[in-house]
Amino acid sequence: MYHYSQRLPWNFSSNLLSRRASERRSRGQAIIDLTRSNPTSVLSNYPHQQIADAFASIKNFHYEPDPLGMESARIAVAQYYEPRGITVSPGRLLLTASTSEAYALLFKLLCDAGDEILVPAPSYPLFDFLARLESVRVKNYRLEFDGEWYIDFDFLQRQITSGTRAIVLVNPNNPTGSFLKHREFQTLSRIAQERSIPLISDEVFFDYAFDSQAGRVPTLIRQDEILSFSLNGLSKAAGMPQMKLGWIAINGSPAGQTGARERLELIADTYLSVGAPVQRALPRLFTIGAEIGREIHERTKRNLQRLHEILHDSPAHALRCEGGWSAIIRLPATQPEESWTLHLLEQCGILVQPGYFFDMTSEPYIVVSLITPPDEFEQAILRIHEAVLAR
Repeated sequence: MYHYSQRLPWNFSSNLLSRRASERRSRGQAIIDLTRSNPTSVLSNYPHQQIADAFASIKNFHYEPDPLGMESARIAVAQYYEPRGITVSPGRLLLTASTSEAYALLFKLLCDAGDEILVPAPSYPLFDFLARLESVRVKNYRLEFDGEWYIDFDFLQRQITSGTRAIVLVNPNNPTGSFLKHREFQTLSRIAQERSIPLISDEVFFDYAFDSQAGRVPTLIRQDEILSFSLNGLSKAAGMPQMKLGWIAINGSPAGQTGARERLELIADTYLSVGAPVQRALPRLFTIGAEIGREIHERTKRNLQRLHEILHDSPAHALRCEGGWSAIIRLPATQPEESWTLHLLEQCGILVQPGYFFDMTSEPYIVVSLITPPDEFEQAILRIHEAVLAR
């Protein structure tokens, strides 16, 4: 047997739901897949030619490596924020190949082997993978639901130890769709200052709020009372996951920004992972992506509205969602969550994600993608409605 790193402790076999979905597809049975989150596969009029033209217009492929990213590309990112009322200097920005890489760079910056980061639960299943690959441990803090989602600060503070090196936010969160509130940020900022713990704010769904309700903190950019890092990228901001470009905005005191930027620049210079063509095409990609984003935004709002309409007065209901691309549905506790997901797949032809994928603390919940084509989405939710009435 060969020796493999202890950073890879996972079971590589597929889970039961995935196996059953593969078996169904192999038999030629149709599935409405409510787990898809890839704009290139769910938008029928995706602008492939416009994106190709943006790259075809590049005349200069001269390579001038800059660990922070080309200045022209960082200026384009800064200009992305301007119509949103946010001013950020290109000097605060560092380009990455993806948000996942941004996490990896920040874990390298902030953590030694065995250190801890706090991440929200429910949230992405991805954090454990990203952290373990950097020899970092994940500890959860809880988001609780009482008509709306909120941070359980008593629990969060009990999770902090001498080895805690960062607190991760996802704002708005995936899959809860909840935004960080001003009162929460004030408490979080106080805790971070007292413990000298930086914040990492994942803001990839920044553009996808369902309303403009007051009291939210949409971004930590320019919130300079503490050291923090705001993450975003083309995958969600422009609906272009295939372009492989993200960014980190560094926030904090001038000294804090300088110390973090110098170290991140050295780390990034080791990899130089961001391709020159995507950086040179970035201004046009943002222009194209603005229309993609508008279409996604309209689709998610429409699908969320239909979700509430169909499940109204049903034994199932959708939890309050303020933004993002996902929604959580609470199902009747007539059977366990895994039984529900298998029943929906095998009897209704609907593939959903179970709540335990996202570390929901109770069950049964399912998570559905709001960027599913509307006709498919409506048909699937109608089937779910019928299934819960029959059970």
